[in-house]
Amino acid sequence: MKSKTQAVLQDALKGVLENRHSSTAPFCINTDEMPNQKEIVDIILSLHRILFPGFFEKEAQCILLDEDDVDQLLYQTYHRLKQQIVKAFSLSKAEKDGLDARAEEICNVFFAELPSIQLKLQKDAEAGFKGDPAAISKEEVIFCYPGFYAISVYRLAHVLYTQGVPLIPRIMTEHAHSKTGIDINSGAVIGENFFIDHGTGVVIGETCVIGNNVKVYQGVTLGALSTRGGQQLAGVRRHPTVEDNVTIYAGATILGGETVIGENSVIGGNCFITKPIPKNTKVFAAVQELTLKSGNINKE
Repeated sequence: MKSKTQAVLQDALKGVLENRHSSTAPFCINTDEMPNQKEIVDIILSLHRILFPGFFEKEAQCILLDEDDVDQLLYQTYHRLKQQIVKAFSLSKAEKDGLDARAEEICNVFFAELPSIQLKLQKDAEAGFKGDPAAISKEEVIFCYPGFYAISVYRLAHVLYTQGVPLIPRIMTEHAHSKTGIDINSGAVIGENFFIDHGTGVVIGETCVIGNNVKVYQGVTLGALSTRGGQQLAGVRRHPTVEDNVTIYAGATILGGETVIGENSVIGGNCFITKPIPKNTKVFAAVQELTLKSGNINKE
């Protein structure tokens, strides 16, 4: 005689198997053919070690990586990334023929961009140091600031995004999101000297365009007015443009593909914006009314 537990588990097994066979949802994937998240996170670490030797080491290092060490690490990282790109295209049901050559071409573009990414990140670190009076040094920004980490992963992922690589850019930026609380879609276009201060809760959407010398504080959303159209909105410009030399303070929400924040503008905390803002403009939310009571509040 079956116990109640055995009966429940058998019914559950039957239901799960029926769902798997009857649904078009991807209940099962061959893990040998899909990108490995742990491997991709480790590739990010290797890329950081190449770009900023000594800052992202797993263990204490007596000396910085010399030319031969960097050359070996570059070679290893290239082939690890290429393997993950092949798997990403295979999983997305792309044409199987020529995937190895396509992945090699993408890796060539990606690694050719590394020096440029490195220079951009140096400028981002400089912007973080200049923009935060609490910063002791640029080294502190690179070592410690979640905004810098999120930006660095975004800049790497963005190159793969522009090359049409599926899955991997999302895995990279979601890793940074989980680590820092900052969600930057790899499709966003972000200029130089970008600084995110504090950072927790920042959201930057896929079609957002951000100019140079922009500073963003925690809780800022650069998002879409509505996503009710779902997949019909894929590829449609739905996130705002932020022009050069703009500062956006904590909690501000800026939505819509037609919303442009003009250059040299300042957006105050907790503003909600869905219309273009002219250049050289300061925008502040109305000061909320505060009620002050004096005396012993514990008696109330």
